[in-house]
Amino acid sequence: MPDLLTLHASSQPGKLAVIEDRPGADVVSWTYAQLEVEANRLANVLVSLGVGRGGKVIWCGPNSPQVVAVINAARKIGAVAVPLNYRLTAEEARYIVVHSDACVAYVDAEYAHLIPAPRDVHLGNLRHVLVHGGAAPAGMLGEDIVARASAEPLAGETEGTGATMIYTSGTTGKPKGAYRSMADQSTATALIGFIGYMADDVYLTSGPLYHSGPLAFMGAGLALGQTIIIQRKFGPEDWLRLVSKYKVTSTFSAPPLIRLVCALPAEVKGHYDRSSMRIMLANAAPWSFALKQAYLADFPADSLWEVYGSTELGVNCVLEPRDQLRKPGSCGKPAPGVEIRLLDADGNEVTGTGPAHSGELYVGSTGVFNEYYKQPETYKAAMHGDFHTVGDVAYRDEEGYYYICDRKNDMIISGGMNVYPAEIEAAIEQHPGIFDVAVFGIPSEQWGEQVHATVVLAPGASLSEADVIGYARQHLAGYKCPRSVSFMDELPRTGSGKLLKRELRAPY
Repeated sequence: MPDLLTLHASSQPGKLAVIEDRPGADVVSWTYAQLEVEANRLANVLVSLGVGRGGKVIWCGPNSPQVVAVINAARKIGAVAVPLNYRLTAEEARYIVVHSDACVAYVDAEYAHLIPAPRDVHLGNLRHVLVHGGAAPAGMLGEDIVARASAEPLAGETEGTGATMIYTSGTTGKPKGAYRSMADQSTATALIGFIGYMADDVYLTSGPLYHSGPLAFMGAGLALGQTIIIQRKFGPEDWLRLVSKYKVTSTFSAPPLIRLVCALPAEVKGHYDRSSMRIMLANAAPWSFALKQAYLADFPADSLWEVYGSTELGVNCVLEPRDQLRKPGSCGKPAPGVEIRLLDADGNEVTGTGPAHSGELYVGSTGVFNEYYKQPETYKAAMHGDFHTVGDVAYRDEEGYYYICDRKNDMIISGGMNVYPAEIEAAIEQHPGIFDVAVFGIPSEQWGEQVHATVVLAPGASLSEADVIGYARQHLAGYKCPRSVSFMDELPRTGSGKLLKRELRAPY
């Protein structure tokens, strides 16, 4: 099958494919014909630098048209695109560069310092660093090499021969490279149809494209021939400006971003038209019921979808707009083409319903990743037959809707009782004076572990430890209530919005 970008460039050459609109900068817009040219030039350069089929290409930098180009270029040559989180330290970035065996890196000039020039003998297979968006440091290649390259497609390029390898966020340890081929996209295609994406949708990149969710759904938009609006770095009012200006119809967002949008003063939100939003995909971390209520007060009521999944397993469950308020706490029913099983500690299937019948969630789907790179034993350990897990504990209700209790590793055992932080966080966040909260276990001589909450107060709010604990006692069983509370200005999170609970636990 011919490359989809090439087909779109032929069938709708003048349609806008990518728009980058930054405050204080000129608007950059590429049609599908222009995106094809940019991707072809970059593909030809990568081949000239020694990237073959199956070769690894690191890309690093904030959202930009160039990121869209390199993703397409890597696919065209059958390479493996490896996103690198630009928020990492140089030491963390080096680990991924070396571990991935990437031979070429394509990096935004603003973050070129994360990748030392290839003369460094400790950088594994890396041989070339190609820089865009500014001057190339010594020992690296500049944009001129791309500008001089051929704009013709490579002979024999075919759709579906590339792959991605996204390193997990490392919330519990060293990141792992989740390798996924593009050979079978049947599950993804079924999901796109189920949600109802259309070719004339306008997709806004909410959050960084190095994260699997925003990247995957942007890729789906390009496959359908949509227009993609690029926001380089998130700002809540600027996000609203882009939604209003370009009549954005779809996006994918982690909870912290939308929490900031909804927390803007009413007079600020009133300046921007939000009525075009048709599909808001809630994911990356659970959206609390309070956040969903805040979103639905500001955006069309039928626009909110929630998807549950992971870098490794893709999208596993979908909660439709009609169920958002009817099924609080649920992540929905299995996505099209996905089978889910709940297994107990002995590997037996859990068949009952309700919280008392929870089990580790295993997924069977063609959307599951192919391997953890260089870690076959870790991959096998996450399998049960043909089913895979990432360690989430869940239960189902009588109607077949699933509820994620928590990460298996985050579960607190206090006085012999299993306590799930997500349930406590959802209850505490309902307090109007609380902006954000993280719950985790800390050592206790009496209980083994005790429940602790770290709270971020809403602007202008004033709450004490006793206030928070008292509120929790109104809504939760006594053994679930925090026994201690601390306060922070901001919770530590990964770029994709996941809480870094290990950093919060460390002082204890």
